[in-house]
Amino acid sequence: MKLSRFFFFFALLMVGTPTMAENQDVWLLVETEPRLLKVMLGNEELEIFPRVAIGQRGADFDKAHGDKKTPLGEYRIGWVNENSKFHRFLGLTYPNIDNAKRAFRDGLIGEETVRTIMRAEMEEGVPPQNTALGGQIGIHGLGGADREIHDAFDWTAGCIALTNEEIDRLSKWIRKGTLVVIR
Repeated sequence: MKLSRFFFFFALLMVGTPTMAENQDVWLLVETEPRLLKVMLGNEELEIFPRVAIGQRGADFDKAHGDKKTPLGEYRIGWVNENSKFHRFLGLTYPNIDNAKRAFRDGLIGEETVRTIMRAEMEEGVPPQNTALGGQIGIHGLGGADREIHDAFDWTAGCIALTNEEIDRLSKWIRKGTLVVIR
């Protein structure tokens, strides 16, 4: 193995996302079973949203473009779109370096994509949204979608959905950089 590849893999192993213990700000916990979103301060629950919808094909650590799965892991709010077709969209910093490590190991992405994702994470920026891992994953409202479908089914392409009223309430708690843990 060339020396530069050694340093690449060493850097890949050393970079990680901040953990909950390192962040004492408000953070979000999405529990894909039993479909809850909790606003947290440390270990204290500040508000609970009792029925969220996730991806049509469930949640998983292994996610790829178009698979309709919600990614598990730790992310940050990377951007907010106030004019989304889903009422409001809180974009997540997906894919992160953990997603990139798994995808690289499985041959889904190459070194350059891993480097780009790593650079975005180290600079607290938004990672590329057009890789084989997919993108445009976030927390959003219903927009004009049917509330009855939302209450009965997991219907998203991989995002976490709340009602329009709930996403408005959630928005008061978050800011760019807010930690989001999906498990």
